[in-house]
Amino acid sequence: MLVMALAALDATIVSTAVPQIVGALGGFSVFSWLFSGYLLAATVTLPVYGKLSDTFGRKPVLIAGSVLFLLGSALCALAWNMGALIAFRVVQGLGGGALQGTVQTLAADLYPLKERPKIQAKLSTVWATSAVAGPAVGGLITAYTDWRWIFLINLPIGALALWLIVRHLHEPGRAATRGGPGGRAPARRVDWPGALAVFAAGGVLLTALVQGGVAWAWLSAPSLALFAGGLLCVAAVVVIERRAADPIIPGWVWRRRPIAAVNLALGSLGLVMVAPTVFLPTYAQSVLQLAPMAAGFVLSAMTLSWPVSAALSQHVYRRIGFRNTAMLGIGAAACVLFAFPVLPYPGSAWQPALLMLLLGAALGLFQLPLIVGVQSTVGWSERGTTTASVLFCRQIGQTVGAALFGAVANGVLSAKLGGAGSLDSVAKALDDPGSVADADRLRRAVDAAVDAVYVGAACAAVVCLLVLLFMAPRRFPVIQEDEGPPQQQEKKDEEPQEQQQ
Repeated sequence: MLVMALAALDATIVSTAVPQIVGALGGFSVFSWLFSGYLLAATVTLPVYGKLSDTFGRKPVLIAGSVLFLLGSALCALAWNMGALIAFRVVQGLGGGALQGTVQTLAADLYPLKERPKIQAKLSTVWATSAVAGPAVGGLITAYTDWRWIFLINLPIGALALWLIVRHLHEPGRAATRGGPGGRAPARRVDWPGALAVFAAGGVLLTALVQGGVAWAWLSAPSLALFAGGLLCVAAVVVIERRAADPIIPGWVWRRRPIAAVNLALGSLGLVMVAPTVFLPTYAQSVLQLAPMAAGFVLSAMTLSWPVSAALSQHVYRRIGFRNTAMLGIGAAACVLFAFPVLPYPGSAWQPALLMLLLGAALGLFQLPLIVGVQSTVGWSERGTTTASVLFCRQIGQTVGAALFGAVANGVLSAKLGGAGSLDSVAKALDDPGSVADADRLRRAVDAAVDAVYVGAACAAVVCLLVLLFMAPRRFPVIQEDEGPPQQQEKKDEEPQEQQQ
């Protein structure tokens, strides 16, 4: 939980310190890479860490990721210019990728099926609390101390987390007996060419998506070159992984219906999440004219209901199954998203807050059953890879969604204003009402742009519903596990019995 809090806090705490960082180091034109660099590194390493945890165990990967994350934090605090800070944020991201996937995998390793919803809900609560507290903590640090403490605060928390992991984390005793004939451990081969190819393909394509329409036009030479290079890297990944004896991204991740369906469904969730997390704060500040902190509270309504709904979802999926519970959740989410454009203009803050409360409840009912369900269909030696593939698809969906819906929002805004400016420029203009001749027209344009994004997110939710309906099996083939201590489950894992959930 401390490791999860560390990753979640770091994702939001930096945003409030950007003015001070730019003031001290310069580099305003590239400061967005403080976030993009971290996101790229954390996302593209997820599949690699998932496979490494299946090969060497979760504890070594979690320790290595934590050390790398803390090293990156310390280096960030010592950065002397913006270029160095961005490079050290990439180092942080390389560690952050290990933290995200390994913690989720450990939750399935250490707890039997009936207890997983509780621990996953607690992890969701930690993530939500840290994400909401991040901006407030960052604001306090930058107001009363130096911005470097934004990164130094990670060190004592991370040191405590590392001590607890080293001393108290005892993995199930499956690693030594999980696949070899007669109980012998299989040879530990790491597909390093595949890992490098995955890293290159993900890095190039994500860079194209993150920077396209921002640093350069979508149809410009840099954008086209990056997409072409990314496709070549993807082709190289396919060739290398098909020849590898133990690939980083094995083919069964997409050949098995439950895993493939959950991957696509969580990718759609990434698209859905762009609307509230990226565009709602702009809507709250520009249209509702709320202060930044009040706008954050509108968004935080979603993080209040999500963990509660996730914790209660077990009572639903035990009755109607994993797939039907997830379909119920994403169907409700689509209705909530379609309701957003119906809100009156300019409206009151409680109206979008109520919708976000309902959206969090719906998505808690959707995501957790899928993660618990897909983790329960695989044994120890495949669980890290499976969990990483799910999280990887969700991150990719969110990156694609940010690029896609950003283009939609700017297109609507340009149509409403006759080609005058982008969403970012209009939102900044509305921060200073005295400088705007027709503020009401600009607010209505922002309102229409965000409404279009929510309609797009609702359509993504409908696509997700169709994926689950036609691709996911009605009943997930759950591997039966003992309820006793993990060490007593070793023989059971070698000869799994299947039950239908």
